[in-house]
Amino acid sequence: MGFSKQSSSALFSLAIFILITYVPLANSVKDDSGFLKAHNEARAEVGVPPLQWNETLAEYAQNYANQRAEDCAMEHSNSPYAESLSSGKDMTGEAATKYWCTEKAEYDYNSNKCTGAEADGCFHYTNVVWRTTTQLGCARALCKNGDMYVVCEYDPARNDMNERPY
Repeated sequence: MGFSKQSSSALFSLAIFILITYVPLANSVKDDSGFLKAHNEARAEVGVPPLQWNETLAEYAQNYANQRAEDCAMEHSNSPYAESLSSGKDMTGEAATKYWCTEKAEYDYNSNKCTGAEADGCFHYTNVVWRTTTQLGCARALCKNGDMYVVCEYDPARNDMNERPY
């Protein structure tokens, strides 16, 4: 039994729709979209060693970003790693990292506390610069609403406010 020209055309259209809607922007976990460079620039500012790109973390991040592409909800994955999330139109890895680093203004080094209205208002920034973190993996996925969903995973996970990040 063969497909009719009409059913073949419908299947082709469906395949194109799925590709356009659900394929993440990054071509592979090796495409870090500026994540690593921007993280390491922020880390250099406070004198902590650079991070290394980790494909296992990037694959974890990509799988989670793909799961969130349907609703683009800012919900953490319950990752075994430290995790940062963001979303926005055309958001690159560099832009997301720089956005997280705006929380530096909310971190008071002397008291080792977040000083903003939210108690955890600087945790994205401290994820970026945590001195004992050595590995980074991030990914992006295009959401149905047109936003880019961004996920970064950090290992080893820390962000313990009983210690200073740097």
